[in-house]
Amino acid sequence: MRKLVVPIQVVSQYETVFDRIKLLLEAGAEAAIDQVNWKDLYPRELPVTVRVAHDGDVLYLYYMVKGEAVRAQNTTDFGSVWEDSCVEFFMQREGAKTYRNFECNILGALLAASHETREKAEHLTEEMPSIYRHSTINHRYEAGRQVSDWTLYLEIPKKAMGFEESESLSGQKIRANFYKCGDETPEPHYISWNPIDLSSPNFHVPQFFGLLEME
Repeated sequence: MRKLVVPIQVVSQYETVFDRIKLLLEAGAEAAIDQVNWKDLYPRELPVTVRVAHDGDVLYLYYMVKGEAVRAQNTTDFGSVWEDSCVEFFMQREGAKTYRNFECNILGALLAASHETREKAEHLTEEMPSIYRHSTINHRYEAGRQVSDWTLYLEIPKKAMGFEESESLSGQKIRANFYKCGDETPEPHYISWNPIDLSSPNFHVPQFFGLLEME
């Protein structure tokens, strides 16, 4: 099981999203999303990383994806964002029976829910307005075909993660996994930070989550 120590940084002191991203790049913990779990069926590998930090009240994530043949069809929240070029964060509080997923496509459209199982879930409708997203896309050509480098910046408040207002993220141990997928992209892929030992793609598997240790 992979572990990541997530540093505490006063990200909110920076006014612009660009300054906040710069801080994450300089002082955030880096995790490589590099586990291609189903190579026989979906061999596509992509350079994908996520930078992570928190300030006690908010978790900050900055994903970087390179060289993807992208798909961007879903434009509204709670849509089928996993069909597009998509990055994801699944998490579970220590001792909790439920887990939460935050799936965001290249356009910033977000699916967020609390799950008892993969099928039994409740959308985080109330929390959705508090989750900030910012994406960038750079198109280029590689070996004669168009690909894209893209990024996604996320701010997820502790309430959206299932914590009370009186609680701090500091000192918490959160079971989690980071994902990169794209079910309907030109090159479908299912990549994770922590490896998944199953015969077919499934990200809704808390038993294969890694561990975030929050400073």
